[in-house]
Amino acid sequence: MSLLRFGWRAGLPLALLPAAVAAPIPIEARAPAPVVRVLLQEAPSLELEAGSAALRLGDGAGRTLLELAPGDRLQLVRSGAALEARLQGSAGSPRRLSLPSGQAWIEPSQSQAGGREAMLTLQQRRYRGRLLVRSEGDRLQAINLIDVESYLPSVVGSEMPASWPLAALRAQAVAARTYALRQRRPAAPFDLKATVASQVYKGVESETDSTREAVRSTRSQVLVHGSALINAVFHSSSGGLTENSGEIWRQQLPYLVSVPDFDQASPVHAWQLRIEPDRLARAFREIDGAFRIEVLSTTSSGRIRQARVTGPGGTLLLTGAELRQRLGLRSTLARFDFEAPRSAPFPPPLPSLQGMFTPEGIRSLASGLVQAPWQSPRPPAAPTLLVSGRGYGHGVGMSQWGAYGLALRGEDYRQILKHYYQGARILPYTSL
Repeated sequence: MSLLRFGWRAGLPLALLPAAVAAPIPIEARAPAPVVRVLLQEAPSLELEAGSAALRLGDGAGRTLLELAPGDRLQLVRSGAALEARLQGSAGSPRRLSLPSGQAWIEPSQSQAGGREAMLTLQQRRYRGRLLVRSEGDRLQAINLIDVESYLPSVVGSEMPASWPLAALRAQAVAARTYALRQRRPAAPFDLKATVASQVYKGVESETDSTREAVRSTRSQVLVHGSALINAVFHSSSGGLTENSGEIWRQQLPYLVSVPDFDQASPVHAWQLRIEPDRLARAFREIDGAFRIEVLSTTSSGRIRQARVTGPGGTLLLTGAELRQRLGLRSTLARFDFEAPRSAPFPPPLPSLQGMFTPEGIRSLASGLVQAPWQSPRPPAAPTLLVSGRGYGHGVGMSQWGAYGLALRGEDYRQILKHYYQGARILPYTSL
């Protein structure tokens, strides 16, 4: 869902929603913020560092096992079914201890002083909140437990350029808050991932004054349809027209319907991709490459539903999503043209006919020993695929570049959200 790959994720004419200013939505400044659990990393071992304030290492039963002074480093590794913690302090020899429960908690120390905010560093990124490390198979999972209002400034800054208009950043904040809270699964070990598999979350370094203001000024506001949170999915750029959810996913949701987009400023509003034969051979190994791609069916917005790929070794039927994944396409709003290989060089001059019609020459010709060089059999050269497409992402829900375009037209965040999530209301989560 992130725009990062293209420096951040042709509109059709349509009258915008009425621009009348609605009554302001109250900011629930004192409402306790729900906590979300975000999977930051999975690896055989994890290395952490305490920030400018002290942290404590506890076990699954809540007992304090170690105190981490500012700057201390901690490595956690699997040791059978248990965890082993290895502390490298700024002074003294390293310490090791075992956590038989297979779980470790890292959180602010109760003994810290000075009013400094406790943070920890994981993979050179700083995070607020608490960290749970747990064993899962042969890997460790680092899960950040953080209140949603502290989580969102980083998400907004990871998903959109902080320099964009505040209306676009506010729309992203409300959509991201709604998406995060709808993903909570108490029975699962975590709710969200820190990647595009959920929404991008890069820690404190991705926060700015503008992203914090976008979150603060929309505090607690979520998108609701009926009495439930909506599935507030978003994408980078639709290429002019967003998609109906039911045309690419299993369920058509009433608020995820196709609407005109305003993403003309997007660098991926229209794009082209050239795919060489060797890459086609890797993408379609089963049929030794491809020399024809036929789009068999599309959605109402023109995105590929199903396609047939033909290669030297046969044919494949693929969904649009499968084709996009194999070829690394930015979206399934695409068409395909094959470029014929370069023409073979002109044939060499005709060989001398002198002696060709002597008895020896005639016998050689009859026996097939003489053959014009330009008639020798050649395997046909593989063609190059040229893809022309529009947009980036699945195309459902809010277009981030479209939000940018609407913000430049003077629309506020509520109008942006109501355009992309038809029929949804904006309410504080305390009212649900």
